[in-house]
Amino acid sequence: MRVGVPKEIKNHEYRVGLTPTAVRELVHNGHEVAVETQAGASIGFSNEEYETAGAQILDSAAGVFDWADMIVKVKEPQAVERKMLKPHHTLFTYLHLAPDVPQTNDLIASGATCIAYETVTDRAGRLPLLAPMSEVAGRMSIQAGAHCLEKAQGGRGLLLGGVPGVAPALVTVIGGGVVGQNAIAMAVGLGADVTVLDKSIDTLRDLDRQYGNKIRTVYSTRESVEQHVLEADLVVGAVLIPGAAAPKLVNADMIKRMKPGAVVVDVAIDQGGCFETSKATTHAEPTYVVDEVVHYCVANMPGAVARTSTMALNHATLPFTLALANKGAKQAMQDDAHLLNGLNVCRGKVTYKSVADDQGLEYLAPKDALALL
Repeated sequence: MRVGVPKEIKNHEYRVGLTPTAVRELVHNGHEVAVETQAGASIGFSNEEYETAGAQILDSAAGVFDWADMIVKVKEPQAVERKMLKPHHTLFTYLHLAPDVPQTNDLIASGATCIAYETVTDRAGRLPLLAPMSEVAGRMSIQAGAHCLEKAQGGRGLLLGGVPGVAPALVTVIGGGVVGQNAIAMAVGLGADVTVLDKSIDTLRDLDRQYGNKIRTVYSTRESVEQHVLEADLVVGAVLIPGAAAPKLVNADMIKRMKPGAVVVDVAIDQGGCFETSKATTHAEPTYVVDEVVHYCVANMPGAVARTSTMALNHATLPFTLALANKGAKQAMQDDAHLLNGLNVCRGKVTYKSVADDQGLEYLAPKDALALL
């Protein structure tokens, strides 16, 4: 199979779909790989490294799309990239379609087979291709939040961990999944006063066993969310409904009543965000202020630590990339129900129910969609 890797063009996105190590594995399995020139140069993967691994270097994204059977990316294809997709393409990348109607419409129109990293599952019902970026984003949420709490950034002028004689900042983490767990680890490590809210008693028990009295675990209700958001200096939104738009757990009225200079970090922004006042931002302009509350809502947070993120992502995606290349998309998904769960759009049909429901579109079951390939 011909596997193409275009350079990412989203604002301040430096990750790359395949590392030279991953390219070498594909070539070893008998596949051809083309990488757009300088696709990984900004994070230390040179054209020469890709060529040594067996890839050919092409001068443009258009050349990569024209040449390839499968496109491997990191972020959702931007409008100019979506115009290059054709029915014979298999697209393997993050999509986050639920809040993104224009992208959904373009992918439908392309006729391509579009598999989303974030909805591929494993035997335990987890999301193995989302997990590494959730780990990065969870850790970054505290790093970014601590920076935003500085007075020069519009924050309250607090040091997250305090100092002897001065209390640490109050951190509320909404959601105890992968993002939340990593946010908690960083916040505790920095000495913050941490509360986590979740609807799963089992999750809260696990966190209590892990941290004991270093954190507070609270069952999530409207009342408890409101109480701990209003008390907090930093709130991390870490909720996830796989493939669906994130629920708005913090409304505009709560934001208005937060402490002046408090910070919210919305890690759920890829799925529309869990704060009513959230709107996607970029690494170029990562924050904005609503009612004296600093909002950090960068939609590609792991892109800031692009080398770490690229390597972690490739470790997770490579087995699936190899399966798609070795068997072809249809056979690979027939053989692996967990990969099939990643199918979001196929031959002009929406094949992920949450996306269809959120956008009012007709839904075709993934198994039925395979008959179109």
